[in-house]
Amino acid sequence: MTSETITADAAGTWKSGDLSVNRVGFGAMRLTGSAAFHHGTPSDRGRSIAVLRKAVELGVDHIDTAAFYFSALRSANELINTALAPYPDGLVIATKVGPHRDQGGDWGTSARPEQLRGNVEENLRQLGRDHLDLVYLRRMGQDSIAEHFGALAELREDGLIRHLGISAVEPRHLAEARAIAPVVCVQNRYALDRPDPEADELLRLCGEQGIAFVPFYAVAGEVGEQGATAAHDDEVLNVARAHGASPAQVRIAWTLHQGPHVLAIPGTGNPDHLAENVAAGALRLTPEELARLNGAREQTG
Repeated sequence: MTSETITADAAGTWKSGDLSVNRVGFGAMRLTGSAAFHHGTPSDRGRSIAVLRKAVELGVDHIDTAAFYFSALRSANELINTALAPYPDGLVIATKVGPHRDQGGDWGTSARPEQLRGNVEENLRQLGRDHLDLVYLRRMGQDSIAEHFGALAELREDGLIRHLGISAVEPRHLAEARAIAPVVCVQNRYALDRPDPEADELLRLCGEQGIAFVPFYAVAGEVGEQGATAAHDDEVLNVARAHGASPAQVRIAWTLHQGPHVLAIPGTGNPDHLAENVAAGALRLTPEELARLNGAREQTG
């Protein structure tokens, strides 16, 4: 399939409240280097800025980032600010708060509820904004998210945040959060080669409740923060050949086929891969192809 003229609206849109985005967005994690965080080689700054501007040209109106997305030389938020400010109307920038990395890149103790305002203000400063469109509470293993989510709900009331989401959660946390404030997005790990009954349940609950489900590492699969996987099931390769597509495009398309409320946020620092990722939104899998891919996924588990 060609990717030259395909834009992000090919996958359709999703609207929750006053938040409307094309279903193919962009994840900023890989902007900072060849692998996430400090694992790879820091990226070329000019190329990363060009990728961001190209993403917007291709109709991407949903960018997922975080203050803790940085490598030895690059900050995702700084790159976004430099490339896109003043921000175009309709561009939704989502960020996550809770985790903390020190300047050396090591993970530190996650934020306490009273520290989340500082997390939010850090993102505001880095992005050069007076409010954040969407903020996820990234759960860091705590049993209850009520106190943390409640702190973000207060910041929403203060006007620093428009919409709230939750990330890395179990199904019970969705009910816990919704009892406090509206939840418009759930971001969890979810991939074709990583069967997870709990994630499947969250996917179903979000669909029933009109909440966007936003998988991360959908292309990376098991290798996660190290980058895109090179290990593809035979069925993925067969479907890719049938459509003249790449395996990564098939993985993105399969993700989008899981429901109209599912959003994709593939990330890259490569402009060619960016165009391919966006074009995957136009890839339509047949019921037979989906059945084969789903069967292979079940066998993986």
